[in-house]
Amino acid sequence: MTKKTGFKDTLLGMLISNVVPILFIFLIVLTIPLSGYSAKYLIGEITTRVSRDSFLVLSLLFPIMAGMGLNFGMSLGALSGQIGIILITNWGVKGVAGVFLAMAVSTPVAVLVGWLAGLVLNRVKGREMVTSLMLGYFSVGIYELIVMYVMGKIIPISNPAILLSRGYGIRNNFDLDGIRQSLDRFIPLKIATIPIPVFTFIIIALACLFIWWFRKTKLGHDMRAIAGGMGVSEDSGIKVERTRIIAVILSTLFAAYGQIIFLQSIGTLNTYNSADQTALFAVAALLIGGAAVSRASIPNVFLGLILFHLMFIISPLAGKQLMGSAMIGEYFRVFISYGVIALALTLYAWKRVKERARARRSLHDTI
Repeated sequence: MTKKTGFKDTLLGMLISNVVPILFIFLIVLTIPLSGYSAKYLIGEITTRVSRDSFLVLSLLFPIMAGMGLNFGMSLGALSGQIGIILITNWGVKGVAGVFLAMAVSTPVAVLVGWLAGLVLNRVKGREMVTSLMLGYFSVGIYELIVMYVMGKIIPISNPAILLSRGYGIRNNFDLDGIRQSLDRFIPLKIATIPIPVFTFIIIALACLFIWWFRKTKLGHDMRAIAGGMGVSEDSGIKVERTRIIAVILSTLFAAYGQIIFLQSIGTLNTYNSADQTALFAVAALLIGGAAVSRASIPNVFLGLILFHLMFIISPLAGKQLMGSAMIGEYFRVFISYGVIALALTLYAWKRVKERARARRSLHDTI
């Protein structure tokens, strides 16, 4: 009887832990035939989108590793990356050199804002996700102040293609012709007419190797120990607050690089709105891949990106076939993003309640 109960509990736990990816796979299997897209088209789109967004979603792994939950404040890093993009566009640096220079320029900015965010999050232990969300909104206001009034007045901007006619401030939109798809096309390769961004995938693979290696370092072990319990970690001699700050800095730095990779692939910068939904979509993609607030892995990143973007691609046409309106599919996209996050957070809270109840029962049985 105990074995059966244990097996049922294990099976139920596995289903609950993976309910989001299971639900998405089921929906995608149902809606792909309705969309009418060919397999070749879907593979091409997914290849492009995964190469475009992987770095951004990978940035979420560091705070989760340190027990800080989902970093909704990763837009701090994305905005740092955009500052690097604006400056190299002003300087006229093009190609792969321009992309790497943008990363170099954004690095000190991302490290600074990541350090400041880490200091704030250390003040609100246990409420990091809500606080990081507020930090993200606050950072957008500071960023807009800088690009609207500081650039051109204090920070010299001379390129008329990006400067407002009044002589200061950055235009709302401008093309990134100098670096457009420079990483994606650096090593040209086509498989069955599908362009493969080889160099971009090499950079993503190096990032994955770094994360895999980082988990095995002392700092990586310290982060996981902190996730298991801050009090015990402090007693063990781990500098908890310093380690948590490093996790936020790494996340912010990866987000900055990820936004630069994303923008060079898109080829256009929407100066004031490009980073608005970055954190939301990255978090949603990670959760769709089966990650949770307290655990996430590299496979969760890529599974989530594939499922998330498949649903984004097929939902408008599927909605048109089912409801007679493609806008239904567009609304469904927004519903997915917020709904998945709400479901994942609800499941996380429910599991924590169940674990506490189980711990109390175990303690009672021992007594």
